[in-house]
Amino acid sequence: MTRELPVSGEEQAAPCAGLRIGDVAPDFSARSTAGQVRLSDYRGRWLILFSHPADFTPVCTSEFVALAGLATEFEKRDCALMALSVDSLFSHFAWLRLIRDRFDVEVRFPIIEDPTMVICQAYGMVAPDDRDSATVRTTFFIDPLGVIRAMTCYPPNVGRSTAEMLRTLDALQAVDTAGALAPANWRPGEPLLEQPDVTLDALFSAGGQADWFMKQADEAAGR
Repeated sequence: MTRELPVSGEEQAAPCAGLRIGDVAPDFSARSTAGQVRLSDYRGRWLILFSHPADFTPVCTSEFVALAGLATEFEKRDCALMALSVDSLFSHFAWLRLIRDRFDVEVRFPIIEDPTMVICQAYGMVAPDDRDSATVRTTFFIDPLGVIRAMTCYPPNVGRSTAEMLRTLDALQAVDTAGALAPANWRPGEPLLEQPDVTLDALFSAGGQADWFMKQADEAAGR
């Protein structure tokens, strides 16, 4: 069930943190650099929701420059980007202007302000009793039905791999389309793996010892 989160002006505790893969992402409405946004408005397409510790910090700046440079790649995959931090909207604006002037990159995807940490706490990005967001660098891959399909969490001193974010998105979309499995280090165009046939007939008729549970799908999936 979708949970509606208070964002401002309401004295209410955040829902219990501890979201897991397969949970419906809690809904919220908040101010952002692209205007008022509501998470549920993104239903029908993929969404990557990610948090960063603070504006005007070196690692976060490098991430935003990299992600803005790949914005068209995410768009090709019908995937929106949405960022979040506890900084104010005006801090976000000032930071984005600096990024544009310094790196000649315009960050157009929305960056949410979460000064009360209600959204951060609801998503488990910070502990419910935490007063500092310095440890926040979390990513949620949310599918068109609003379900959390993958999550990553990095420490504040290590930036995310944008290439791995794209690869994860590609893999999730490929396995949904093919009903198959993505092996380690899979990339678009490479073979997927078939779902194991867990029957005795498949076990005893397999040509090799591992063929009944580890077999390439007939067709490669990718862009």
